[in-house]
Amino acid sequence: MSARGEGRDRYRLGAVGHSALAPDANEGQVAVISGGGTGIGRATALALARTGASVVVCGRRSEPLEAAAQEIAAIGAHSLAVPADVRQSEDVQRVVDAALGRFGQVDIVVNNAGGQFSAPAEEISVNGWQAVHRLSVEAAWSLTREAAVRSLIPRRRGVVVFIGFSPRRGVPGMVHAAAARAAVENLAAGLACEWSRYGIRAVCVAPGNIATEGLDQYGPEQVAAWERAVPLGRLGTAAEVGDVIAWLVSPAASYITGTTIVVDGGVDAWGQAEPPPPRHQLPESG
Repeated sequence: MSARGEGRDRYRLGAVGHSALAPDANEGQVAVISGGGTGIGRATALALARTGASVVVCGRRSEPLEAAAQEIAAIGAHSLAVPADVRQSEDVQRVVDAALGRFGQVDIVVNNAGGQFSAPAEEISVNGWQAVHRLSVEAAWSLTREAAVRSLIPRRRGVVVFIGFSPRRGVPGMVHAAAARAAVENLAAGLACEWSRYGIRAVCVAPGNIATEGLDQYGPEQVAAWERAVPLGRLGTAAEVGDVIAWLVSPAASYITGTTIVVDGGVDAWGQAEPPPPRHQLPESG
Protein backbone atom coordinates (compact mmCIF):
# COMPACT_ATOMS: atom_id res chain seq x y z
CA MET A 1 0.00 0.00 0.00
CA SER A 2 1.29 3.47 -0.84
CA ALA A 3 2.00 6.12 1.77
CA ARG A 4 -0.91 8.06 0.32
CA GLY A 5 -3.32 5.17 0.78
CA GLU A 6 -2.06 4.57 4.29
CA GLY A 7 -2.89 8.18 5.18
CA ARG A 8 -6.49 7.72 4.08
CA ASP A 9 -6.89 4.35 5.79
CA ARG A 10 -5.43 5.70 9.00
CA TYR A 11 -8.25 8.20 9.16
CA ARG A 12 -11.02 5.84 8.10
CA LEU A 13 -10.02 3.29 10.70
CA GLY A 14 -10.28 6.02 13.31
CA ALA A 15 -6.64 5.66 14.32
CA VAL A 16 -5.31 8.66 16.19
CA GLY A 17 -1.99 9.23 17.87
CA HIS A 18 -1.34 10.18 21.46
CA SER A 19 -0.99 13.89 22.09
CA ALA A 20 2.51 15.29 22.45
CA LEU A 21 1.06 17.64 25.07
CA ALA A 22 0.99 16.84 28.75
CA PRO A 23 -2.25 15.20 29.92
CA ASP A 24 -3.03 18.30 31.98
CA ALA A 25 -2.11 20.89 29.31
CA ASN A 26 -5.73 22.05 29.03
CA GLU A 27 -6.93 20.98 32.44
CA GLY A 28 -9.76 23.14 33.81
CA GLN A 29 -10.73 24.52 30.41
CA VAL A 30 -14.14 24.08 28.81
CA ALA A 31 -14.37 23.96 25.02
CA VAL A 32 -17.40 24.31 22.74
CA ILE A 33 -16.86 22.76 19.30
CA SER A 34 -19.33 23.13 16.45
CA GLY A 35 -19.45 20.24 14.00
CA GLY A 36 -17.93 18.21 16.82
CA GLY A 37 -19.28 14.80 15.86
CA THR A 38 -17.17 14.05 12.80
CA GLY A 39 -13.94 14.85 11.02
CA ILE A 40 -11.75 17.63 12.35
CA GLY A 41 -14.33 18.60 14.97
CA ARG A 42 -14.36 15.11 16.49
CA ALA A 43 -10.57 14.87 16.34
CA THR A 44 -10.26 18.23 18.09
CA ALA A 45 -12.71 17.17 20.78
CA LEU A 46 -10.67 14.03 21.45
CA ALA A 47 -7.38 15.95 21.46
CA LEU A 48 -8.74 18.45 23.97
CA ALA A 49 -10.18 15.68 26.13
CA ARG A 50 -6.82 13.89 26.19
CA THR A 51 -5.20 17.07 27.48
CA GLY A 52 -7.64 17.60 30.31
CA ALA A 53 -10.38 19.83 28.90
CA SER A 54 -14.11 19.32 29.28
CA VAL A 55 -15.77 19.34 25.88
CA VAL A 56 -19.18 20.37 24.54
CA VAL A 57 -19.79 19.08 21.02
CA CYS A 58 -22.67 20.39 18.92
CA GLY A 59 -23.95 19.63 15.45
CA ARG A 60 -27.10 18.82 13.53
CA ARG A 61 -26.89 15.02 13.82
CA SER A 62 -27.26 13.50 17.26
CA GLU A 63 -25.77 10.07 16.45
CA PRO A 64 -22.19 11.16 15.71
CA LEU A 65 -22.32 13.61 18.61
CA GLU A 66 -23.27 10.85 21.04
CA ALA A 67 -20.58 8.61 19.58
CA ALA A 68 -17.97 11.33 20.09
CA ALA A 69 -19.20 11.89 23.64
CA GLN A 70 -18.79 8.18 24.37
CA GLU A 71 -15.22 8.25 23.02
CA ILE A 72 -14.47 11.22 25.25
CA ALA A 73 -15.96 9.42 28.24
CA ALA A 74 -13.75 6.41 27.49
CA ILE A 75 -10.74 8.72 27.78
CA GLY A 76 -11.98 9.73 31.22
CA ALA A 77 -12.90 13.31 30.37
CA HIS A 78 -16.17 15.18 30.79
CA SER A 79 -18.32 15.93 27.77
CA LEU A 80 -21.74 17.06 26.67
CA ALA A 81 -23.43 16.45 23.30
CA VAL A 82 -25.91 19.11 22.20
CA PRO A 83 -27.77 18.58 18.91
CA ALA A 84 -28.07 22.03 17.36
CA ASP A 85 -28.04 23.95 14.10
CA VAL A 86 -25.63 26.82 14.70
CA ARG A 87 -27.21 28.75 11.83
CA GLN A 88 -30.18 29.32 14.17
CA SER A 89 -29.67 31.93 16.88
CA GLU A 90 -31.93 30.12 19.34
CA ASP A 91 -29.86 26.95 18.92
CA VAL A 92 -26.64 28.87 19.50
CA GLN A 93 -28.09 30.26 22.71
CA ARG A 94 -29.16 26.77 23.75
CA VAL A 95 -25.65 25.39 23.21
CA VAL A 96 -24.07 28.05 25.38
CA ASP A 97 -26.85 27.64 27.95
CA ALA A 98 -26.05 23.92 28.12
CA ALA A 99 -22.31 24.52 28.44
CA LEU A 100 -22.72 27.07 31.22
CA GLY A 101 -25.35 24.97 32.95
CA ARG A 102 -23.13 21.89 33.00
CA PHE A 103 -19.67 23.37 33.46
CA GLY A 104 -20.24 26.97 34.59
CA GLN A 105 -17.91 28.50 31.99
CA VAL A 106 -16.70 28.49 28.39
CA ASP A 107 -13.00 29.08 27.74
CA ILE A 108 -12.53 27.84 24.18
CA VAL A 109 -14.70 28.12 21.07
CA VAL A 110 -13.78 26.08 18.00
CA ASN A 111 -15.84 27.14 14.99
CA ASN A 112 -15.49 23.97 12.98
CA ALA A 113 -18.95 23.71 11.38
CA GLY A 114 -18.87 24.44 7.68
CA GLY A 115 -19.81 23.13 4.29
CA GLN A 116 -19.21 23.79 0.64
CA PHE A 117 -19.70 22.28 -2.77
CA SER A 118 -17.70 22.39 -5.96
CA ALA A 119 -19.11 24.42 -8.87
CA PRO A 120 -17.94 26.83 -11.58
CA ALA A 121 -18.27 30.38 -10.30
CA GLU A 122 -20.91 31.35 -12.85
CA GLU A 123 -23.09 28.43 -11.73
CA ILE A 124 -23.12 29.35 -8.04
CA SER A 125 -26.54 30.79 -7.31
CA VAL A 126 -27.18 33.54 -4.79
CA ASN A 127 -28.84 30.94 -2.55
CA GLY A 128 -25.84 28.63 -2.84
CA TRP A 129 -23.46 31.46 -2.03
CA GLN A 130 -25.53 32.51 0.99
CA ALA A 131 -25.81 28.94 2.28
CA VAL A 132 -22.02 28.55 2.42
CA HIS A 133 -21.44 31.96 4.01
CA ARG A 134 -24.28 31.55 6.47
CA LEU A 135 -22.66 28.44 7.95
CA SER A 136 -18.99 29.29 7.59
CA VAL A 137 -19.12 32.98 8.54
CA GLU A 138 -22.41 34.05 10.13
CA ALA A 139 -22.87 30.97 12.29
CA ALA A 140 -19.25 31.17 13.42
CA TRP A 141 -19.75 34.76 14.47
CA SER A 142 -23.03 33.93 16.22
CA LEU A 143 -21.47 31.20 18.37
CA THR A 144 -18.35 33.27 19.04
CA ARG A 145 -20.30 36.32 20.14
CA GLU A 146 -22.68 34.35 22.37
CA ALA A 147 -19.85 32.60 24.18
CA ALA A 148 -17.74 35.76 24.39
CA VAL A 149 -20.45 38.00 25.81
CA ARG A 150 -21.59 35.42 28.35
CA SER A 151 -18.30 33.88 29.47
CA LEU A 152 -15.03 34.82 27.78
CA ILE A 153 -15.30 38.59 28.17
CA PRO A 154 -16.68 38.57 31.74
CA ARG A 155 -13.95 36.11 32.79
CA ARG A 156 -11.24 38.07 30.94
CA ARG A 157 -9.79 34.99 29.26
CA GLY A 158 -10.34 32.56 26.42
CA VAL A 159 -9.39 31.43 22.93
CA VAL A 160 -11.48 31.49 19.76
CA VAL A 161 -10.48 29.25 16.86
CA PHE A 162 -11.79 29.65 13.33
CA ILE A 163 -11.26 27.07 10.59
CA GLY A 164 -10.07 28.26 7.19
CA PHE A 165 -8.54 26.14 4.47
CA SER A 166 -5.44 25.84 2.36
CA PRO A 167 -4.39 26.89 -0.21
CA ARG A 168 -5.07 30.37 1.13
CA ARG A 169 -5.98 31.90 -2.21
CA GLY A 170 -8.69 31.78 -4.80
CA VAL A 171 -9.51 28.15 -5.55
CA PRO A 172 -11.16 27.25 -8.88
CA GLY A 173 -14.56 25.70 -8.30
CA MET A 174 -14.56 26.94 -4.72
CA VAL A 175 -14.73 30.73 -4.98
CA HIS A 176 -17.69 30.91 -2.58
CA ALA A 177 -15.96 28.78 0.04
CA ALA A 178 -12.56 30.43 -0.41
CA ALA A 179 -14.17 33.84 0.10
CA ALA A 180 -15.93 32.62 3.24
CA ARG A 181 -12.75 31.17 4.73
CA ALA A 182 -10.86 34.36 3.93
CA ALA A 183 -13.54 36.22 5.88
CA VAL A 184 -13.01 34.14 9.03
CA GLU A 185 -9.24 34.59 8.75
CA ASN A 186 -9.80 38.34 8.79
CA LEU A 187 -12.33 37.99 11.61
CA ALA A 188 -9.78 36.14 13.73
CA ALA A 189 -7.24 38.90 13.18
CA GLY A 190 -9.71 41.65 13.99
CA LEU A 191 -10.98 39.99 17.16
CA ALA A 192 -7.42 39.30 18.31
CA CYS A 193 -6.72 43.01 18.16
CA GLU A 194 -10.00 44.18 19.65
CA TRP A 195 -10.47 41.57 22.37
CA SER A 196 -6.85 41.46 23.51
CA ARG A 197 -7.89 43.94 26.20
CA TYR A 198 -10.04 41.15 27.65
CA GLY A 199 -7.23 38.59 27.58
CA ILE A 200 -8.86 36.74 24.67
CA ARG A 201 -6.83 35.24 21.84
CA ALA A 202 -8.20 34.49 18.36
CA VAL A 203 -6.55 32.37 15.70
CA CYS A 204 -7.45 30.72 12.42
CA VAL A 205 -6.31 27.20 11.54
CA ALA A 206 -6.18 26.44 7.82
CA PRO A 207 -6.11 22.71 7.08
CA GLY A 208 -5.16 21.51 3.63
CA ASN A 209 -6.07 18.20 2.02
CA ILE A 210 -7.32 16.23 5.01
CA ALA A 211 -8.75 12.71 4.75
CA THR A 212 -12.25 13.10 6.16
CA GLU A 213 -15.71 11.92 5.18
CA GLY A 214 -16.32 15.31 3.63
CA LEU A 215 -13.45 14.85 1.18
CA ASP A 216 -14.99 11.69 -0.26
CA GLN A 217 -17.96 13.60 -1.69
CA TYR A 218 -15.75 15.00 -4.45
CA GLY A 219 -14.95 11.58 -5.91
CA PRO A 220 -11.74 9.54 -6.13
CA GLU A 221 -10.29 11.36 -9.14
CA GLN A 222 -10.52 14.78 -7.52
CA VAL A 223 -9.22 13.47 -4.20
CA ALA A 224 -6.26 11.86 -6.01
CA ALA A 225 -5.51 15.17 -7.73
CA TRP A 226 -5.53 17.01 -4.42
CA GLU A 227 -3.31 14.34 -2.91
CA ARG A 228 -0.76 14.74 -5.72
CA ALA A 229 -0.52 18.44 -4.88
CA VAL A 230 0.78 17.76 -1.34
CA PRO A 231 4.58 18.11 -1.11
CA LEU A 232 4.69 15.70 1.84
CA GLY A 233 3.15 13.07 -0.45
CA ARG A 234 0.00 12.16 1.44
CA LEU A 235 -3.29 13.44 2.76
CA GLY A 236 -3.33 14.76 6.29
CA THR A 237 -5.43 13.27 9.06
CA ALA A 238 -8.04 14.96 11.19
CA ALA A 239 -6.05 13.98 14.27
CA GLU A 240 -3.07 16.00 13.04
CA VAL A 241 -5.26 19.10 12.81
CA GLY A 242 -6.93 18.41 16.16
CA ASP A 243 -3.58 18.11 17.91
CA VAL A 244 -2.47 21.49 16.54
CA ILE A 245 -5.67 23.10 17.82
CA ALA A 246 -5.23 21.49 21.25
CA TRP A 247 -1.78 23.03 21.44
CA LEU A 248 -2.89 26.45 20.18
CA VAL A 249 -5.54 26.80 22.90
CA SER A 250 -3.15 25.66 25.64
CA PRO A 251 -1.00 27.99 27.78
CA ALA A 252 2.01 26.81 25.74
CA ALA A 253 0.73 28.95 22.85
CA SER A 254 -0.28 31.93 24.98
CA TYR A 255 1.67 34.42 22.82
CA ILE A 256 0.05 33.35 19.54
CA THR A 257 -2.93 35.40 18.40
CA GLY A 258 -4.28 37.19 15.34
CA THR A 259 -2.67 34.86 12.84
CA THR A 260 -3.41 31.83 10.67
CA ILE A 261 -1.70 28.51 11.29
CA VAL A 262 -1.52 26.38 8.14
CA VAL A 263 -1.69 22.58 8.53
CA ASP A 264 -1.42 21.37 4.96
CA GLY A 265 1.70 19.34 4.21
CA GLY A 266 3.10 22.25 2.19
CA VAL A 267 0.12 22.82 -0.16
CA ASP A 268 -0.07 26.57 0.39
CA ALA A 269 3.63 26.98 -0.29
CA TRP A 270 3.49 24.81 -3.42
CA GLY A 271 0.45 26.49 -4.97
CA GLN A 272 -2.19 24.91 -7.17
CA ALA A 273 0.31 22.55 -8.85
CA GLU A 274 -2.14 22.12 -11.72
CA PRO A 275 -2.20 23.83 -15.13
CA PRO A 276 -4.84 26.55 -15.57
CA PRO A 277 -7.97 25.64 -17.53
CA PRO A 278 -7.80 26.26 -21.28
CA ARG A 279 -9.10 29.58 -22.43
CA HIS A 280 -12.59 29.54 -23.94
CA GLN A 281 -12.77 31.05 -27.37
CA LEU A 282 -15.71 33.01 -28.72
CA PRO A 283 -17.43 31.21 -31.59
CA GLU A 284 -16.50 32.58 -34.99
CA SER A 285 -19.11 34.83 -36.54
CA GLY A 286 -20.62 33.74 -39.87
